[in-house]
Amino acid sequence: MIKTLYTTKAISTGGREGTARTEDGAFEVNLALPKEMGGPGGDGANPEQLFAAGYAACFNSALHNVAAKKKVELPKETTVSATVGVGPRDDGEGFGITAELTIAIPGLDRETAENLVHQAHIVCPYSHALRVNYEVPVSLAE
Repeated sequence: MIKTLYTTKAISTGGREGTARTEDGAFEVNLALPKEMGGPGGDGANPEQLFAAGYAACFNSALHNVAAKKKVELPKETTVSATVGVGPRDDGEGFGITAELTIAIPGLDRETAENLVHQAHIVCPYSHALRVNYEVPVSLAE
């Protein structure tokens, strides 16, 4: 059970070759189907890019939250990179999504960094949501 603290709504028109915007008007983006998926590509973003950006930002926030609770100061240069893919599922029943995170915490010892990343992976709501059907690989940048 989840006690919802915040809700937002995004509206898509035209699918992968249309637009997406938040209901409050804070965000709007043109969408383009990538060439790899048979589209023209171009200047528009795609849902996987939007998901990757959201996941990276959310995980980075979770990482900072966990570090603060453990009284560990993360460097400003801490980054989270989310790689998101989409493709046909093996069962032939549609498409699936993959995600992988790479975290860079310069100057922090590896053991502490791994502990923080593990805890953030538990705390992050994106990780939690994906864990239901897909275990997200998480790794530290070298």
